[in-house]
Amino acid sequence: MTRQLVRYFLQGMLYITPLAITLYIIWIIFSFVDSLLRSVLQSVFGPVIPGLGILVMVLLLILLGYFAQTFVGRPLKSWVEALLAKIPILNIVYSAFADLFSSLLGTERKFNQPVLVLVNPITNLEKLGFLTEADLSILNEPGKVAVYFPHSYNFSGEMFIVPTEQVKKLDLNPGDVMKFVVSGGVAGFHPNDNGSDNDTGDARMNEKKKL
Repeated sequence: MTRQLVRYFLQGMLYITPLAITLYIIWIIFSFVDSLLRSVLQSVFGPVIPGLGILVMVLLLILLGYFAQTFVGRPLKSWVEALLAKIPILNIVYSAFADLFSSLLGTERKFNQPVLVLVNPITNLEKLGFLTEADLSILNEPGKVAVYFPHSYNFSGEMFIVPTEQVKKLDLNPGDVMKFVVSGGVAGFHPNDNGSDNDTGDARMNEKKKL
């Protein structure tokens, strides 16, 4: 009886802990963003309701995004980038973060093509990653591509230049592949609505994981 109660307790922990951690992180982000403009809003409008700061920030970001697409915003952005490019160290930091966010959120996303790379042909060792650059002619590396390999349980990764013939594109959801890699293979693949090809790919990856 005691063993069964312990098992129920662990099952309850397993059920509630991921949800609690997720809600806690959301609350921390919400509180931080909301507090950024709360003091300004209170000085102008007096007491404000919680959440008004984050609502105003979302509206400001929407307006900023719209302005960036206008005929005035584009040259202004180019002028700022050209100015930052002349400042040592700052230009490296800005360009690195600009390229990172552009690859994640921009129109030229880089982490949308998951691939399976044959790392060791002798042992048939393979690794999951994301194709980030298919043309490496600037490095004088014909027939090779750049592949990014995220680390498990860490916000980091490594980029490798590998022969094209050792890279196989996967018809899988990039988000599912990222979760699978970051979780160390714990988060399995789930069927989606992208068609039978994806379902077949999911089954194939699940078979690899079982092996």
